[in-house]
Amino acid sequence: MNDLSRQATRLEAIGGRFDPWLVGAALALAALGVVMVASSSIAIAENLGAGPFHYLVRHVMFLGVGIGLAAVLMRTELKLVEKYNQVLLLGCLVLLLLPWIPGLGVSVNGARRWINLGLSRFQVVEAVKGLYIVWLASYLVRFRDEVNATWPAMLKPLGVAGLLIGMLLAQPDFGSATLILGITTGMLILGGVNLPRMSAPVLAVLPVLVALVVFEPYRMRRVTSFLDPWADQLGSGYQLSNALMAIGRGEWFGVGLGASVQKLNYLPEAHTDFIFSVIAEELGFVGVCAVIGLYALLVGRALYLGLKCVDMRRHFAGYCAFGVALWLGMQSFVSIGVNLGLLPTKGLTLPLVSSGGSSVLMTCVALGLLLRVSYELERATRQVARLRPDAAHAASPADAPPPQAPMPPVATAGYRQADARPVRAPASAPSPQVASGRGTSRVEPTFGSFA
Repeated sequence: MNDLSRQATRLEAIGGRFDPWLVGAALALAALGVVMVASSSIAIAENLGAGPFHYLVRHVMFLGVGIGLAAVLMRTELKLVEKYNQVLLLGCLVLLLLPWIPGLGVSVNGARRWINLGLSRFQVVEAVKGLYIVWLASYLVRFRDEVNATWPAMLKPLGVAGLLIGMLLAQPDFGSATLILGITTGMLILGGVNLPRMSAPVLAVLPVLVALVVFEPYRMRRVTSFLDPWADQLGSGYQLSNALMAIGRGEWFGVGLGASVQKLNYLPEAHTDFIFSVIAEELGFVGVCAVIGLYALLVGRALYLGLKCVDMRRHFAGYCAFGVALWLGMQSFVSIGVNLGLLPTKGLTLPLVSSGGSSVLMTCVALGLLLRVSYELERATRQVARLRPDAAHAASPADAPPPQAPMPPVATAGYRQADARPVRAPASAPSPQVASGRGTSRVEPTFGSFA
């Protein structure tokens, strides 16, 4: 075996490490969710005659299945996930059609968002979020030159997002539709899209979204009740007014775990959409700050990992991290904002904390993907650190490579050679212009370009 073969074998034997900050924040939120679901759902479950711990057992079961799926994804190479990106996009469309199949789809309060799996219902949009993020990350890798330079490459993901949003509005699910639009916009900006060019379709969509609110009576009632919930405290403002009373009772340190009054059939959906209000009542301002801090740590760490991946030219991993960060960050922001009366009432769960089988399951899967990104990033970092001293020791001054020689592709095993090829330009040369077609020199994204 020659020296290069032995070196490649040693590099392949190097493993990675799952990010401890992500693991710690996720476990803390999951543990908090188990405690708060137990506290907030007892009265609701007894009122339905289902037993005091019905929702707790259900939540723990879904959390266990979600952890199992996350463990599988944590051991799956990202190159295998990227390989099936087109199948995942097709899966998004199929999933959104399933609730309309008679006998399979389930309608609740006029909304067709669920499918019946026998033991439980499953809200398909939760799976669509994750599948769509993976497809969009792959798309940005394959067309990251053109996304910044041409209209068609930029409009294609917006068109796909528009199709998904239209299918969601037919269910109807305005909150998830808005979330998909936000994720798409954020990932395109982080992928280097030309901001002035992108502003045109975004501004064109805003009047449509406003019209969907204004001309739909129940959505308009939510907006007006959010502005002044006390004007109709027993009607359209009932949810928000009770949520605000729960938050006000918590004061600095809360009334104590299990001592909430609003959860006793006063606050609707106390164990799902409005669980944050129960947390504020029982744990107070200090508990609220701790929860917000955990989400800030989770999302901030995900964005940091995404930036590190992009710096190492592992773009698919980086864009997946960006997408998961946007998903969890936006959803937690909206859920907390609704509970605090900062945003109109909308049914979005608090990730990992709220009771809701579909949400808990798919949030665990998303975190499994994020942890896999952290593992492969750490592995690549260790490979590069191992490679450079070996190369310096093996090469004599006479045959040392020039300073601008490309790094051997083994340091980025599993990814395209184009992704591992460094961009080199003379120090005095002007910045390269973005290519207008494929097959030209690769230009790195600049996280939203005005050029």
